[in-house]
Amino acid sequence: MVLAKVRLLVAALWAGSLWAVGYLVAPTLFMSLDRVLAGSIAGLMFHAEAMLSLGCGAAMGVLLFFGTRDWTPKRRRSVLLIVVAMVMCTVVSHFGLQPMMAAAKASGDGSFGKLHGMSSSIYLVQSLLAGWLLWKQ
Repeated sequence: MVLAKVRLLVAALWAGSLWAVGYLVAPTLFMSLDRVLAGSIAGLMFHAEAMLSLGCGAAMGVLLFFGTRDWTPKRRRSVLLIVVAMVMCTVVSHFGLQPMMAAAKASGDGSFGKLHGMSSSIYLVQSLLAGWLLWKQ
């Protein structure tokens, strides 16, 4: 029972941080500050969010392994797949697209917008998966 509460707490932290940073903090920065400063701060926030996502994904993996003995194998597998998909969203976006976005921005080759759109789409998918993860708890 304690592990179930901890698992719910980790899932809520993960989902809430994704939603707060992506849909509250970042838009507020761009509405309040000049684009360069807002982009710099948002980049730092999204980096922190990516690290938190990796930590929450690892914690959820451990909690699913040890704290779901009363779950059916099908339920455990489906929640684990959601967690893996969310972690993969973080890995692809933060370690794949973010460096490409930085290079495109520095070179001015015009692909930044396309890469940013891809990154935003992945973030949206991860945000929806976070809601599903909470629902499955």
